[in-house]
Amino acid sequence: MTRTPLTVAELDELVAELQKLSRNLWWCWDQQAQDLFQELSPRAWQNLYHNPVAVLHEVSNYELRVHLQDADFERHVRAVLRDFRTYLNEKNTWGRQHAPQLLEHPVAYFSAEFGFHESLPISAGGLGILAGDHAKSASDLGLGFVGVSLFYHEGYFQQAIDANNWQTEYYSFIDPQTVPLEPVLNTNGQPLIGEVDIGMDRVRFRAWRINVGRVAVYLLDANLPENPQHARELTSRVYAGDGTTRIMQEILLGIGGVRLLRQLGIQPSVFHMNEGHAAFLTLELIREKMAAGKTFPEASTQTKDECIFTTHTPVEAGHDRFSPELMDYAFQRYRAQWSVPLPDILALGRVEPKNAQELFCMTVLALKVSRAANAVSELHGQTSRQMWQSLYPDTPVEKVPIGHITNGIHLLGWMKGPVRHFWREKLTDGHNGQTAVFREQFGEYWTAAVHSHEFWKRMANPEFVSDEELWALRYHLRREMIEFVRRRLLIQSQRAAQSDYIHFDHLLNPDALTIGFARRFATYKRASLIFQQFYNIVNLAHDPQRPVQFIFAGKAHPRDDEGKRLIQQIIHLSKYSELAGRLVFIENYDVHVARQMVSGCDVWLNNPRRPLEASGTSGMKASCHGCLNLSILDGWWREGYDGTNGFAIGGDSQPDNIEEQDRVDSANLYKVLTEQVVPMFFDRCEKGIPRKWIQSIRRAMVTLVPQFTTDRTVREYTEKYYLAK
Repeated sequence: MTRTPLTVAELDELVAELQKLSRNLWWCWDQQAQDLFQELSPRAWQNLYHNPVAVLHEVSNYELRVHLQDADFERHVRAVLRDFRTYLNEKNTWGRQHAPQLLEHPVAYFSAEFGFHESLPISAGGLGILAGDHAKSASDLGLGFVGVSLFYHEGYFQQAIDANNWQTEYYSFIDPQTVPLEPVLNTNGQPLIGEVDIGMDRVRFRAWRINVGRVAVYLLDANLPENPQHARELTSRVYAGDGTTRIMQEILLGIGGVRLLRQLGIQPSVFHMNEGHAAFLTLELIREKMAAGKTFPEASTQTKDECIFTTHTPVEAGHDRFSPELMDYAFQRYRAQWSVPLPDILALGRVEPKNAQELFCMTVLALKVSRAANAVSELHGQTSRQMWQSLYPDTPVEKVPIGHITNGIHLLGWMKGPVRHFWREKLTDGHNGQTAVFREQFGEYWTAAVHSHEFWKRMANPEFVSDEELWALRYHLRREMIEFVRRRLLIQSQRAAQSDYIHFDHLLNPDALTIGFARRFATYKRASLIFQQFYNIVNLAHDPQRPVQFIFAGKAHPRDDEGKRLIQQIIHLSKYSELAGRLVFIENYDVHVARQMVSGCDVWLNNPRRPLEASGTSGMKASCHGCLNLSILDGWWREGYDGTNGFAIGGDSQPDNIEEQDRVDSANLYKVLTEQVVPMFFDRCEKGIPRKWIQSIRRAMVTLVPQFTTDRTVREYTEKYYLAK
């Protein structure tokens, strides 16, 4: 039967809906939506950072309309748009059932960075990735939620490695028209403009909206022609510049963010500060109340009732501190709106309020003006209570009011495409005996089932998914990653005009045990720890029967020369040592590289200097792909490890001496690698299947995947903090 062609009106409607879909990040955790945009232009999809907005700029309106006349493509589009509308309009959400009051007065979640996807590179690392995953799960749960951050026009730096194997940085301008953003407009259709006093300037800002499923994240942008140049540059780069730039960015974020919400008519019930960068919002809330007639103590107390605070680091350098002179300068115009002297304001950020020489600490401000505070893992909670006990001198350390909620990840956002397809087939295949059970419990939404403990408990049953299927999936993912690495390294060598590398088509071995390490190259994360046993590692790598190989990636902060030296050392080993061909470093680590690595590696290595890893989330992303963790018992892994679901480096303690800790951890790492990891991986049955290894994969899926998600994290925040008064 001949298909009736689409009318002009039908085409207009489909094109408009696709444009709307492209600017809602829901697509970044829906595989069918991603497949749709990739089908329009596979090359643009690959080269433009998997960005639907950019793809639709690449594909002309005429070409798109021609594509839509294809019956199969039209069906695909309509199916995706139907799922999108269903998601947006769902009424029976967890948030509506358990926190309906937040729908009218939402949680305002302030973070200096949000990391959503490689197409929007405005995040520096783990803090932003956690914030982005938190927002995605708030959307999935149907929670009343709004995010606030800054729009960095040049984002975080792009990393390149020069001829001396030294990290160099460059920045690329982000065009708001070609990324998933929408301008925030006033009733006249013009950009909504706000202002805040910073230093001696009245800085004006506009805002952009990121649609994250059902929720919105607003980004403040000071790059306006009416601002002085130094003010315009406040929203140029993530964590760039000196202390003066930092304090001004944080004034814009905290004070400007509150003012933006007021302009939008949003009246939050709670302000959640994700790390201390946003703590100046408390000053604006106090100022508002004093302007309404409250005294300073009354306004401070009422503001405290509205705020909660999450601390993310036990590393001292991670807590912003500013001199009294810088505070005096930064707040010159703003404090004229207060009826209290500057020393009273400074006292809010000091452990000893009357110590005029003490630096103003953003974490202290946040702790003092919050009704609740939490760390991001159980051990980090203990460390934070010890770290900040001086704020509560008459309180035993175990009673210091800092709790903990362990971080998680947005599961579907981190699943690689083949894995999404794999689990979806397991849940929707009509020949699978479990399908009727799951449909009865979860309806047609496989995404609800894949978040459930009940689904992942099925992983223990070989009848649900066989060892052979899991091992085939692992080989598929490892092969994809290795081919990705080969392409990236070839591009790296061509860009750097290097001719001293090996033949890329034979780089790495798809049959080797592949160990991955990828994260920020802060020195306490000890990227090179495994190479302290260098010649032992060389012998492991060259074992013809049980080969081992290593893939590294990560960025050092532009001012962290020690971190850059670690990168230089590892790249040098990858080129000029006996590990050449068995060790590689991928430059310009981002969300896309991370997804490739956590899915394709067999082992995810994490060896921070305990207890400096507050939580960590990269290892959580590995488990749903069948990658096992090999980690120090720090952060989340201390809670996740049960002796059967991965590997621990050392025990639940650490030496006080740094040098001794590094020596002991290096020895323990090599011991567990040679006595547990390598033997188990290469212990194969007559069919070539590593049964014990796959049993550990099953245990990791059962015990880790459904537990360490931001769905669980956001529910905990809601029940313990957002709704608690």
